[in-house]
Formats: sequence, C-alpha cells, structure tokens
Amino acid sequence: MRHLMQMLLTVLLLAVSGTAYAEGKDTGYGQELEGFPYPHPVERFAFASQGQDVQMGYMDVKPKKQPNGRTVVLMHGKNFCGATWEATIEVLAGAGYRVVVPDQIGFCTSTKPASYQYSFQQLASNTMALLKKLGVSRVTLIGHSTGGMLATRFALMYPDAVEKLVMVNPIGLEDWKALGVPSRTVDQWYERELKLSAEVVRQYEKSVYYGGRWKPEYDRWVDMLAGLNRGAGHKLVAWNSALIYDMIYTQPVVYEFPRLKVPTTLMLGDADTTAIGSDIAPMEVKTKIGRYNQLGKQVIKTIPNGRLIEFPGLGHAPQMEEPAVFHKALLTELAAHR
Repeated sequence: MRHLMQMLLTVLLLAVSGTAYAEGKDTGYGQELEGFPYPHPVERFAFASQGQDVQMGYMDVKPKKQPNGRTVVLMHGKNFCGATWEATIEVLAGAGYRVVVPDQIGFCTSTKPASYQYSFQQLASNTMALLKKLGVSRVTLIGHSTGGMLATRFALMYPDAVEKLVMVNPIGLEDWKALGVPSRTVDQWYERELKLSAEVVRQYEKSVYYGGRWKPEYDRWVDMLAGLNRGAGHKLVAWNSALIYDMIYTQPVVYEFPRLKVPTTLMLGDADTTAIGSDIAPMEVKTKIGRYNQLGKQVIKTIPNGRLIEFPGLGHAPQMEEPAVFHKALLTELAAHR
C-alpha cells in the first residue's frame, strides 16, 4: 500500500509539473521563473547587496543515503539554471553528498535588480554568504559554462573553503576580446536579448552546444530560458542578461588559472564550440575561437595540480547529453581525491 501511495504521488507531481511547463510555453514565466517546476523545493536567501534588498533562490538537497560528510555546490551557466543540474543532483545525493544549488542574482529564480554592478567577485561573495548562512565551511565546487568562471573566482578568493574545483565545459578558457572578438555595449546586448525566442535559443544551442544534434529532452530547458524572457519581467530579464554578458566578456579568468591552489579538474566535451561574441566576430577570428578540443589541452598545462577529462564527440553540456557517462566519470573523480 505504501508503495502504491508513493507511485500515485509521483504521478500527481509529474502531472502538476507538466501542466506548469505546458502553460509556460504559451504565457511565459515570472521574472523569478515562477511557474517553472524545479526538481526540489526552492528556498530563498534574502540579503542586502549594493544598497538594495535581494534574494537568491537555491536548492539544498540532503543525502539520500548515509551522508559522507561532504557538500557539493553546483554553479549553473549563463543559459542554464539550478534546475538544469537535475540529474547530477540525484546522482550526488544518491552517493551521500549534500548538494547546494544556488541561482545567482540576475538569473532564474533570483532577484533581477534594476541596476547592479555585476562581477564574478560579487557573485562569489554572494555565494559565500549563502554558505555561511547554511553553516557550510568547506565544499567541492562544480561549475558549468559561466559557472566555471564563477567557480574559478570563488576558488581564488576562498581557497581554504574549497576542497576541490571541477569545471564542466567552462567558458573563459580564452580571452575573446584579446583574440579579436568585437565588443558590444550593454545597450547592444540589451537589444539582442530583447529578441530572444525559443527558436533562436534552440538553433544556437543545437549548432554551438551539441554539434548539430538535438534531443527532445533539451526542449524543456529551451522553454525555461525563453519563457523567462517572454514573461511579465521581459525587459528587466533582458537588461540583467545584458549586464551579465558584459561581465563575461570583460572579466576573463584564463590569466589567473596558474594562481589556483586547490585540486582542479577540467571535464570537457571536446566537440563544444562556445565562444561569446562569435556571432559578430570576423571569419578569421571565428575559426580560431571556441575550440574545446584544443583549449582543454592548452589550459590544463597552466593549472597547478590540474587534471583533464575529455568526452570525445560530446558538446557543451556532457552532463545533459550523456548523463550516465558523465556521472560515472564525475563520481570516480570525486572519490579519488577525498
């Protein structure tokens, strides 16, 4: 009977989530992603930052088995949210880890300020404040895409709080500006983001992230991003997105990898071609940037105590493209460096 009740509850939750997801396709989501179902309850961390009251949405998932005493913090990318770590959360919690998954200010379920000086230092400081509130003093950091840049900054600022740094297809492995990618003003980024649609997102991700491949399950994440942008907070979401792109373009971390003092692993799908601004770069520049099959091998030489794990043929999000392969490698890597 207990098993039957659990099954019925699961079906009900899936039905509710599916309804919310379907509604989002038509109406968009709230400016803090209201209406989009997350895999675990979203809690709120309220604090003051830059003279204003803001709040970070986050998930704090307890271990599903005997706790191993370790906490993992998952940092999302620019076009991703905490929810996109869904499969990784389940694997890590199932292996005994506590898993903390924040949405950074300006993203997803968190505040979209009308004005904010975005920097990786600020976002790292915000994350540390959250961890202190949760009573967490030492973590393993796993950062994907832009989250890899943020995780690097966090590890540089708070090395004593980081037992291991894992970057999954991080951007920022090269300095696009120095390589000749033209700059955009914040206003130009804003105009670009106002035009964001599900089809634009889908075509970009299919081409750049997944090497021309597509799976139906990716559509949920496309709708998440496009639905956030077309909702009631459309302009505020686009404005924050523009400020964040400016941060990414102007604050490279590649020069500071030699300063890392924590054990670091790069996990790269080597078919990834992500490079901010490649859409407006001259052809001679475009052909040289975003080559993860080369970048990983170059960058790992600059990271003290660094290891490189490559996934041949996979793209920008190996944890979503081939989750079983990725998670097997991740758990092995975490267990080997305790």
